[in-house]
Amino acid sequence: MANMQTAIGTVEGIKNGDLSCEELLSKIYDRIEQSQLNCFITLNKDDAIAQAIEVDKRRAEEDHSQKKLLGVPIAIKDSITTKGIQTTCASNILTGYVPPYDATVIAALKREGAILIGKTNMDEFSMGTSTETSYYGATKNPYDLNRVPGGSSGGSAAAISADEAVLALGSDTGGSIRCPASFCGIVGLKSTYGLVSRHGLIAYANSLEQIGPMASNVTDTALLLEVLAVKDERDSTQVKLNNNASTNYCCSWLHDRDGNGDFKGMKIGIPKEFIEGVSPEVEKAVWGAIHKFEELGATYEELSMQNMKYALASYYIIAMSEASSNLARFDGLRYGLRLEKDEDWHTTFSRIRGEGFGEEVKRRIILGTYALSAGYYGKYYLKALKLRTLIKAEFDTAFKTYDLLAMPTMPFTAFKLGERIKDPLSLYLADVNTVPINLAGVPSISVPCGFSNGLPIGLQLVGKFFDEDKVLRAAFGYEQSVV
Repeated sequence: MANMQTAIGTVEGIKNGDLSCEELLSKIYDRIEQSQLNCFITLNKDDAIAQAIEVDKRRAEEDHSQKKLLGVPIAIKDSITTKGIQTTCASNILTGYVPPYDATVIAALKREGAILIGKTNMDEFSMGTSTETSYYGATKNPYDLNRVPGGSSGGSAAAISADEAVLALGSDTGGSIRCPASFCGIVGLKSTYGLVSRHGLIAYANSLEQIGPMASNVTDTALLLEVLAVKDERDSTQVKLNNNASTNYCCSWLHDRDGNGDFKGMKIGIPKEFIEGVSPEVEKAVWGAIHKFEELGATYEELSMQNMKYALASYYIIAMSEASSNLARFDGLRYGLRLEKDEDWHTTFSRIRGEGFGEEVKRRIILGTYALSAGYYGKYYLKALKLRTLIKAEFDTAFKTYDLLAMPTMPFTAFKLGERIKDPLSLYLADVNTVPINLAGVPSISVPCGFSNGLPIGLQLVGKFFDEDKVLRAAFGYEQSVV
């Protein structure tokens, strides 16, 4: 885990002939095949090796040498559609589903020369905090095989941490990139809602989720975001930025890194609601990181964000309600799981969904349907939307005073496999520090800030809308100060 290959180093090595892309891919697949982690559901080995051979042959050609991710092996969360590669969302109901098209982000990766090595394990339909609800079995944490990697993008995070990929894509609905990034000691970014196209992401909760980059370091994370943040007319939820290249808008520091370690004049807010209740080890590590920013010239103040106590309840009502609607399309009649014997429509529909969905997915569909039902819509869903507005307003107010907010990503380090899966409420409570950011729609990054008993701890930095540049600069400056 200490010798992780970087994307920028990979591209430079391939372009100047110091690195064989084919050898790199072969080593990665050897590592995956010997691994005990269960990071991948589907591998793309033959196609990936063939692409690597082609990269080595054509590395000197100008049209190849300009590609930002030339030959970089990337793992893709299995909720993002990939043409010709099985995409299951880690659910039995989508077993055998091979999409006929690429998600917008996948097309962008291919244009820049990245090589898709496979589809990573995840919580079923992104519903979970531990990657234990997968139909294909749990993924394990590279730091301790008896512990979870976090979720729902646990396979992507574990693959990066264990050197089974150089880059990875995850999706973040309520912390699904940042949680596993924290638990696995890597960097993960949830961008501003509407920056990255969601076209081709199999939806869980449309108004909350974003595809995002995961990497071993901040610079690779920014580079991947620069590739992902392309305009897409097919995604009505994407914000239409005025500039021609939205990527330069959020990652300009990649090309001009002078002064990245000087934070003089930066004001950081520490919301006490995000610190209360976290484990002493996590609190100590996060305060250590905050004091490091202070040494680099920043100032900090504690503040109160009183509506945060409603965030978890608001988030789960909204997310489950949207999931109830989104997952209604999975009936096994057009694609995915199909039973051998058809009965009448109602019986077949019920049996397919009963056998195809796991327990957690069924639980969330039922709760979401209840929250949307006649007589309860106003009591639950509408009230949750009103709370969301108040939470967003509280973030807006905070960013009038502070450049960034800092807090723990997760309230504790990775817990043991099987420890919380039988108590869904305890899993939901684990998301207390990540879901408010999705409700507000602002960008947030998790960077490693220490260890407790050999397990990584994550620091979460939050910025205002479309201020990815400042969030990444701060994360990079902190990362460099502790190397």
